[in-house]
Amino acid sequence: MSDLDLLTQSLARNVKRWRTERGFTLDALAARAGVSRGMLIQIEQARTNPSIGTVVKIGDALGISITTLLDYERGPKVRVVPAEQVVRLWHTDAGSYSRLLAGTEAPGPLEMWDWRLMPGESSGSDPHPTGTVEIAHVTAGELTLTVEGAEYRVPAGASVTFEANATHRYANEGDVPTEMVLTVSVPPVH
Repeated sequence: MSDLDLLTQSLARNVKRWRTERGFTLDALAARAGVSRGMLIQIEQARTNPSIGTVVKIGDALGISITTLLDYERGPKVRVVPAEQVVRLWHTDAGSYSRLLAGTEAPGPLEMWDWRLMPGESSGSDPHPTGTVEIAHVTAGELTLTVEGAEYRVPAGASVTFEANATHRYANEGDVPTEMVLTVSVPPVH
């Protein structure tokens, strides 16, 4: 079985499990996540491989991390993620990417990402649920972070925190690759 097949099956199993655990109907989850009921049915039946944006919306609506949605199995309280199991969820032909390094529920989803943005490239994000906080530490290059239209420059060695319940974009407006570690904390669903 390929890695993509494993991810598709894990996503199907975990979306259904968490939707049921939260007491959401397909219609309720579709409305909360802003995705179609048909898409959710296809995901739960492992008949589609949705975009990362769709997976993020579903995770946010369920109040769980992407790591939990894509987890092959639930393990002990200590979990080591080997380098070969890091999941690359977004990439471009130029070499930009985001990799989900690790995640947990603490008490809401908590995720750690490895990002590379090549010169001239960017990646935008819709607002996350109220109470979501992101922390980025730039290890190379310079990050241009835009939150609700305001730009912030974050050079190598610097960190930034922000409330992520607003439209935001990560960009590299420089001449060298931008590399950063990003942590996302989403509050639990009540």
